[in-house]
Amino acid sequence: MWIFLGESMDHVKLAKFGLYHMTAHGDDVDFPIGYPSYLAPEVTAQGIFKSSDHGPNEKPLPSGPKSDVWSLGIILFELCMGRKLFQSLDISERLKFLLTLDCVDDTVTVLAEEHGCLDIIKNLPENVLGLLKKCLTFPPSKRPTPGDLLQDKVFSEVLHFYTPFIKPASLFSSSLRCADLNLPEDISQLCKDEDSDYLAERPIEEVYYLWCLAGGDLEKELVNKEIIRSKPPICTLPNFLFEDGESFGQGRDRSFLLDDTTVTLSLCQLRNRLKDVSGEAFYPLLEDDQSNLPHSNSSNELSAAATLPLIIRERDTEYQLNRIILFDRLLKAYPYKKNQIWKEARVDIPPLMRGLTWAALLGVEGAIHAKYDTIDKDTPIPTDRQIEVDIPRCHQYDELLSSPEGHVKFRRVLKAWVVSHPELVYWQGLDSLCAPFLYLNFNNEALAYACMSAFIPKYLYNFFLKDNSHVIQEYLTVFSQMIAFHDPELSNHLNEIGFIPDLYAIPWFLTMFTHVFPLHKIFHLWDTLLLGNASFPFCIGVAILQQLRDRLLANGFNECILLFSDLPEIDIERCVRESVSLFCWTPKSVTYRQHAQPPRLPTESAVGRSSAPYFPTECPDPPKTDLSREAIPLNDLKSEVSPRISAEDLIDLCELTVTGHFKTPTKKSKSSKPKLLVVDIRNGEDFLRGHIAGSINIPFSSAFTAEGELTPGPSATQLQSCKGKVIVIVGHVAKHMAEFAAQLVKMKYPRICTLDGGINRIRPTGLLTVPSPQI
Repeated sequence: MWIFLGESMDHVKLAKFGLYHMTAHGDDVDFPIGYPSYLAPEVTAQGIFKSSDHGPNEKPLPSGPKSDVWSLGIILFELCMGRKLFQSLDISERLKFLLTLDCVDDTVTVLAEEHGCLDIIKNLPENVLGLLKKCLTFPPSKRPTPGDLLQDKVFSEVLHFYTPFIKPASLFSSSLRCADLNLPEDISQLCKDEDSDYLAERPIEEVYYLWCLAGGDLEKELVNKEIIRSKPPICTLPNFLFEDGESFGQGRDRSFLLDDTTVTLSLCQLRNRLKDVSGEAFYPLLEDDQSNLPHSNSSNELSAAATLPLIIRERDTEYQLNRIILFDRLLKAYPYKKNQIWKEARVDIPPLMRGLTWAALLGVEGAIHAKYDTIDKDTPIPTDRQIEVDIPRCHQYDELLSSPEGHVKFRRVLKAWVVSHPELVYWQGLDSLCAPFLYLNFNNEALAYACMSAFIPKYLYNFFLKDNSHVIQEYLTVFSQMIAFHDPELSNHLNEIGFIPDLYAIPWFLTMFTHVFPLHKIFHLWDTLLLGNASFPFCIGVAILQQLRDRLLANGFNECILLFSDLPEIDIERCVRESVSLFCWTPKSVTYRQHAQPPRLPTESAVGRSSAPYFPTECPDPPKTDLSREAIPLNDLKSEVSPRISAEDLIDLCELTVTGHFKTPTKKSKSSKPKLLVVDIRNGEDFLRGHIAGSINIPFSSAFTAEGELTPGPSATQLQSCKGKVIVIVGHVAKHMAEFAAQLVKMKYPRICTLDGGINRIRPTGLLTVPSPQI
C-alpha cells in the first residue's frame, strides 16, 4: 500500500491497498506482495507461500489487520525519525534483522539504536512513544488490533473530529438501510452551488464507466506512459538455449514484470462531454410524472435519444449518465420502488446497472449473503465431475468467465444451487444459465446465485428433475402449437419434412437461449424476457424461426438440420421486437402448461407492491376458476395441431361480461384487445338454440369440400374476411373442433385455436344468446 501525503500533511490518500487481495494473497503472482522493510515479522518468516504446494489443512492464516498494525508502526517510526529504515542493509540482512527482534524487549529502542536516532526517540511525547511500542510489538498475539489502537489516548483529542465508520447496509440484506440516515442540522447544506462538482459525488466505478464511454482507453493510456512496452514475439527469442532450459541473450520483456507506477487518468474529456448536463440530472425527482419520455421519468432533454436504437443509446455518455443515476436511486429504494423499476426497464436498462436491475425484476429480497454463506460448497458431490467438464466449455470466448477465477466462481455458484435444491439434479446447460448472472455479478456470488435461483422456477419450473421427459415434451408440444398459431405455412412445411422442435429447440429452452447466443445478445434478450411471464420464451422461439423463415421453407429435412447445427446470425433487436408483438397477439391460456409453476400467493411483505409486467395483455396469474383451462393427457395434447383457449379468455377477448343472473351480455370497451371471431361448428339447430354473441355457424359435417376447401357460403366468406384475427373454434365434440382447426391451419389460416371444454364450458355463464324470431 502507498500513502500519499499533501503539503500540509492533513490531506492523505491511500493507493494500491487492494493488490494483496487481487492476487489471492499473493498466490497468483511470482513476487512477494509488499515491501520487505514494512512487512510484519510473521509475514516475513512465512516466506512466499503457494497454496498449490500445501494441503488444504496446511494453509497459514493470510496477512491480516495485526500485520497491518506492524506496518503502521514502521511508517510512524519513519515519520518521527525523518528517515527511511534499513537503507544501509540489503534485503537479506534487513530480513534477518527483523527476525532477531524476537529476542529483544523494546523493539522501538533497538530500531533507534540501529539507525542512530536515540536522541529523537527520547524527545518524543510519551503518548506517541507508547503508540509506537504498541504497534511494534513482536508477538502478533500481544499486538493490538486497529480497533484497540483507536482507544489509545493519542487519538482522544482528535477522535471526535471523525465520524465513526458505519458499514452501509447492502441492497439485499435483512438490515434496515435507512437506520443510520441523518439529515444535516442546517438544511441549507443540501443546496448546491453552480460550481459544485457533481461528478465527484458519483461512485468510482460509475465515473470510470462513463470515462470509457466518453472515449477513455486505459490500454492506450498505459502505452503512452510506457507502462506497456511489448516486443514482437520474434524479438523475445533467446540467442542461446541450453538443454536444462537456461537461456542467454535476451532480457525479460517488461510486460511480464510488475510496474507499480501510478497513472492518473484525466477526466477532462468526460467533463467536457458532460458540461451541458444540468445539476438537476444528478438528483432526479422520482415522483415527477411530467416527463416527456414514454414510460420514463428521465429528463426532457433525453427524449430524442430515447428513440435511437438501443446499441446507440448504450454508447451515449449523457444518456447513460441520466439513466444510471435514475436506476441507482430507484434501486436504492427497492422494493418500495419496484413498480417504477419495471416501468423504467420497459425503456431500457443501463448496462452498468443491469445486474441489480435483473435481481429487482426477479424479486430477489432478503439476506442473500447469509443464505449463500451457509451452503456447503466444498464437500465433494457426485456432479462435481460433470461440472468440471462443463465449465471450461461455457462461453470460453469471454475472458472473464474463462479465467481461472471465473472457473472457481462458476464451480461455487453451481454447487451451491445443486446442494440447495436436493429435489432437482444437475443437467448440462445449467452452466450456460448461470453464465449471465455470474458475468453481471462477478464480485457478488451470492447475488448471482440468488438471481439464478429465482430465474429457474419462473421460466424452467421442473426442467431439472431427474426425469424431466414429461415436462420437456409438454413444453415442445406447446411450442409446436405456437408455431402453428402464428405461422401456419411454416408449421405445415416443418411437419411435412419431419423437422419437429425436439430436434433443435431443446437447447434453446433448457438454457433460455444462452447456449445459442453470445452474452452481449443474451443481455438484450433477457432485458425483455424478464419483463414477461413464463410463456414469453415461446414467442422468442417463434421469432427466431421467422427470421429464418425463407431458408426453412426452401429447404428439406437435411438442409434444416445443417442450418441449425450452425445457427446463422440472428438480429437480436428484431427478435425482441417481434417477440413482444407475438406475445401481445397470444391469449394467455394458449400457452397453458400443466407442469408450469403454479401461481404463488403474495407474501405479507409484498402486499401493496405489484410486479406489474411489461406487456399490456399480461397481468398476474388469476386464481383458477371453472372457466380456466383444464389439463389433458400429453398424447391428446400432441394430437392437436392448434392450441386451446380457455373460456375466460374467450369471454375477455369477445369483450363480453355477465350482469347478475341475466343472460344478456353487455359490451366492454377494450379497443386495445385483439379482435376475435368465434366459429361455431355445431349443426344449425343447436346453433339456433343458443350461441355466443357475434359468432358464425359453419357446421362441421358440411364445412369442407372434397378438395379440402371451405364450402362456399356467407359464413365462409365472413371467415375468409377475418383471416388474421384470432379465430376460436367452438363445438360439442373436442375431436371435431381439433380437426376443423387443423384443416384451417392447412389452409394457412393464422391464429386458430379451439375452445377448451367446448360449448358446454360456456353454458353456465349465461352468455349464450338466442336469435329473435323472424316476423
